[in-house]
Amino acid sequence: MPVGDSMTIGSAGDHTWRYRLWQHLCATYGGPFTLVGPRETLYDKVADAPTSYAYADPGFPRGHLAGWGEGWLHMAPEIAGAVRAHRADVLLVSLGLIDLGFYTNARQTADNVHRFVDAARAANPRIHMVLLPVIPNVRARTEAAFASEVTDFNTLLAKAAADLDDPASPLLLASVPESYDIDLDTYDGTHPNTSGEHRLAEAFAEAMHQGWDLGGPYVRP
Repeated sequence: MPVGDSMTIGSAGDHTWRYRLWQHLCATYGGPFTLVGPRETLYDKVADAPTSYAYADPGFPRGHLAGWGEGWLHMAPEIAGAVRAHRADVLLVSLGLIDLGFYTNARQTADNVHRFVDAARAANPRIHMVLLPVIPNVRARTEAAFASEVTDFNTLLAKAAADLDDPASPLLLASVPESYDIDLDTYDGTHPNTSGEHRLAEAFAEAMHQGWDLGGPYVRP
């Protein structure tokens, strides 16, 4: 189950990193799998609502739990019900930018990470999770105070990943995509373009391959 904000839901016309990861797993993973979640749509910028099905390629399992403008604060209360209803085994989580930008500081955001993990495990005690740190973005480039919060949160997220890891419910911290460049990998300083989609998919794919021997090395076009 992909869980995230605007970088995960994507907008009308996108492939999304979810699609790129699906392609990768189809090519490298031998077991049966699918992408699940209570939502399927993209965000429609004209309608200002998550109502679009205009994927660049709609031919993949489009289930997710992602929302434009949503963060750990919003997903912590939602995750248990989504895990139960859709029988999720693995959560691929990319959250934090929205929290730090509008709602909570680094420490408060980290507290919501703990609430999220506890709720997911209450729904499935054997749930596996991969957490992606907040990746480079234009606001962190231009606002020193925000950049400091991002750095602090990513440190706390790494600590949470280590502290909360459990053999029965393993938790991995993905690496920030190597050489991620907001001028080359996004179309507006935040949201991924084609290159960025591949880099985000690669971050999750490499974490699962290296940590759990699931799938194989990501081959970026």
